[in-house]
Amino acid sequence: MTFARHIEFMVEEPSMGDFLQGILPCFLSDNHTYAIHTFQGKPNLLKNLKERLRGYRTWLPDCYRIVIMVDRDDDDCLSLKKQLEDAALTSGLRTRSSVGDTCWQVVNRIVVEELEAWYFGDWEAVRCAYPKVSPAVPNWKPYKDPDAIAGGTWEAFERILKRKGYFQNGLRKVEAARAIAPHIDPGRNRSSSFRAFRDAIAEATA
Repeated sequence: MTFARHIEFMVEEPSMGDFLQGILPCFLSDNHTYAIHTFQGKPNLLKNLKERLRGYRTWLPDCYRIVIMVDRDDDDCLSLKKQLEDAALTSGLRTRSSVGDTCWQVVNRIVVEELEAWYFGDWEAVRCAYPKVSPAVPNWKPYKDPDAIAGGTWEAFERILKRKGYFQNGLRKVEAARAIAPHIDPGRNRSSSFRAFRDAIAEATA
């Protein structure tokens, strides 16, 4: 397997783009480069995905990888993953799921349920950005599993911050991403979907 020197990220919204800008230095050495392509929401990404991937197929070097990232939201995870996989395979690209951990060009990663689950997964990073929030939040029953928070992850995150005086007029997602991302420690995140993302990047660039 030729290890990646460059990674193309395709994400559904600006907050994820800004989050990646903040954490990728933790994953990538100075020998690696990347580009982040932000879409206007998940429907826009899914609508344009096949066309974009067909374009990549015509020129993608062996040392490039593509990482596609979407929120699960209320979608069925297996159906959403199949949609992403089918888009890549019908475009003539090899996915990690189809060829295993060697020779893949595309990896699809679903954020369960939303980016804010990854914040719950590393609450120490949240407290570095917003120190008035309680350090005990990860021990509270509704938040013990960051990927299984009921009732909307970003709504839960917003409620906790509002109680401590942050974002009284509503969560500003891009601002939060920029504030939290630099403090994220990839090794301690409790979110399973974050760890799947982290491991794919490590595998590609080892």
